[in-house]
Amino acid sequence: VSERLVGKIMRENGLRSCVSRTFKVTTTDSKHALPIAPNVLNQDFSTTAPNQVWVTDITYIPCREGRLYLASVLDLFTRKIVGW
Repeated sequence: VSERLVGKIMRENGLRSCVSRTFKVTTTDSKHALPIAPNVLNQDFSTTAPNQVWVTDITYIPCREGRLYLASVLDLFTRKIVGW
């Protein structure tokens, strides 16, 4: 469908679009004296059995109340999420 058709249908149903402000990512301040965890994998993502190597990632989900943050844990051998 076209943008014009969507606009027409929304007007007929009394709907308006919600445009959010652009999100600027702010990362961790790395200028600190705290200890830094070592990189034990050193970019070697191969493994021979389950539950030997887990990796994690954090993302955010925009919601009406604000942002929800989701952290997931992945087993590199099975490539399955083992927790969040």
